[in-house]
Amino acid sequence: MAELNEIIHQTVRLRIVSSLAVLDADARVDFTYLKNLLKLSDGNLGAHLLKLEEAGYLVQDKTFVDRKPRTYLHLTAEGRTAFQQHVAALKEILGGGESG
Repeated sequence: MAELNEIIHQTVRLRIVSSLAVLDADARVDFTYLKNLLKLSDGNLGAHLLKLEEAGYLVQDKTFVDRKPRTYLHLTAEGRTAFQQHVAALKEILGGGESG
């Protein structure tokens, strides 16, 4: 049986990763956009992003736009794979996945 990914399985992180996984592999999302989309505070989102980044699942690109700091986010290839495996484990638990 496939196992759930404990890092991704946490509710907020699952919402973050699933929001980023639907984008093209080279797409980046602005921190503020994601914060508003998921209705999270700066601190809450930041803490979960750090956990995902430490796992190697996410990259935060920090830059300046018009002299204001901006943070752009995207999943790594490892993050996309981990998410796909997590979804496969969920499907298997629910009886909709193929067992090996």
